[in-house]
Amino acid sequence: MKFFLAFLTIAFSAPLMAQDCMLSHTLFTDQAKIENYEAAYPYLLELRKNCPSYHITTYQYGDRVYKDRLEKANASEKLSVFNEYKEFYQERFKYFPDNTPEGKMLSDLAQMQFDNGFGTKMEQYQAFDNAYKKDKDGFTSPKSIYTYFSLAVDLFTENQLPVETVFNLYDEIIAKIEKEENDLASKITPLIEKQDRGESLTSAEEKLLKAGETNLDSYSKIKNGVNGKLGNIADCDNLILLYEKDFEANKTNINWLQGVAQRLSAKECTEPFSFQIAEALHALQPTAASAYTIGLRAEKEGNINSALEYYNQAADLFTDNTKKAQMFSKIADVYRKRGNLSNARNFYRKAIDVRPSFGYAYLQIAAMYSASANECGNTPFEKRAVNWLAAELARTAARVDPSVAGAANAAAESYMQRAPSKQDIFLEGMEGKSVQFNCWIGGSVKVPNL
Repeated sequence: MKFFLAFLTIAFSAPLMAQDCMLSHTLFTDQAKIENYEAAYPYLLELRKNCPSYHITTYQYGDRVYKDRLEKANASEKLSVFNEYKEFYQERFKYFPDNTPEGKMLSDLAQMQFDNGFGTKMEQYQAFDNAYKKDKDGFTSPKSIYTYFSLAVDLFTENQLPVETVFNLYDEIIAKIEKEENDLASKITPLIEKQDRGESLTSAEEKLLKAGETNLDSYSKIKNGVNGKLGNIADCDNLILLYEKDFEANKTNINWLQGVAQRLSAKECTEPFSFQIAEALHALQPTAASAYTIGLRAEKEGNINSALEYYNQAADLFTDNTKKAQMFSKIADVYRKRGNLSNARNFYRKAIDVRPSFGYAYLQIAAMYSASANECGNTPFEKRAVNWLAAELARTAARVDPSVAGAANAAAESYMQRAPSKQDIFLEGMEGKSVQFNCWIGGSVKVPNL
């Protein structure tokens, strides 16, 4: 009989509890939706206590409630509110892990800790470091990425972190930013090309394009900020001073040589010590960095064929797409300066293939197209028409790579001024027709409609 009564109690109480949760949740969200966060707070506490796993929106709206409370709290209350907010976030991760990227959750908390001055600078840095190491993919906030690195540099200048930690973190952060840039550029480039073909975007595509361009701009600014924050810490003189004293003890240590070579090549250091490192490493185990540095010396000495050979080795050996793209671009630059524009374009295209947000490569192809106008047509109209292709590439560069947007937009405007005017199109009767290019550029361009 006791067992039967207990069963009945559980059987009837479960639906009642579900109803209570539904009512509390409704009352909570009704207030939160109209931003009456003070009135929503008691219902939030009730949901956290009795119905923590009821619905994800408890935590989505609850996030707004706690941010409002933290903003309005006085100085003596802020830390207490923040600690309660941390507990709330931990509950969200416990009950809805699939809807809560740990990296985002922890980096948001770390950013809030920093913004409100909670803890020491080292404690703030450790909060970001923990967030990044636990979930790099979820750690995507441009503001938090910059704050994390900025704290590391500050702690180095205060002798609380070794310089190697700062350099290693810099490599990580730049790679992280460029990965996010490339992912975004890959998503929006087809939409840009669709627009350029005169096709309409759906509302979802327009939203995706706008968000992508906004975020690309944010990452571009953050990357500039990170490089600015690093400042003179990682210039060639300081790097060589740091590593030169340890060379004899490490000249057969492949891991040490690889790390030094990567940093020196990233800064394009051409001092004798850079070549000494590269040659020592290349003799033990050829790497992208050692091949690149030896190629730099060959180019500096005027041995272009040898330089290209080493640069191609470096491009093959790089596994990081950003570095591989930079290497392809370097090879393209060599061909361009020597007048081999077709090969230059091929390598700029290779750079774009592995790094879709590489605006520099787009701009170089555009400049080569425009400069070749006199070779690419039989009539003045046909020769000038190549500038439409150049302008299109420049506009794409501006949209996928905000760091070059100013120069790219100016270049696009310049190319459009060199292209046939509306009057030219009318007089030649070319509206909507195609112009074929029989020079190295190849392909065609459609004449705009009037």
